[in-house]
Amino acid sequence: MSNILLVAIGGAIGSVGRYLVGLWATRLAGPSFPWGTLTVNVVGAFAIVTGILGGFTTWSSFTLDTMVLFERGEVGLSALYLLASLLVSFAAIFAGLALGRALF
Repeated sequence: MSNILLVAIGGAIGSVGRYLVGLWATRLAGPSFPWGTLTVNVVGAFAIVTGILGGFTTWSSFTLDTMVLFERGEVGLSALYLLASLLVSFAAIFAGLALGRALF
């Protein structure tokens, strides 16, 4: 039971973190591009830990943001966001794994 509670607390921390990063990114760069979702997914890919990062990152927001850009007629920006999310997240996971292996 204590492991479930720890994962729940981690998920809550991650969800609040995702919300705050989204607010920060929108204030900083505006609402025209989903910088907040991109940021949390890349950070999550870099650190890849269950619990906090499971609540912090979000595939559903990524796919929704991609479709919203596409439906607004921002086809190029939608494709850029999709590719950036995938490529930068994969680069981040390789970097995070390499760092973790070097440290531990």
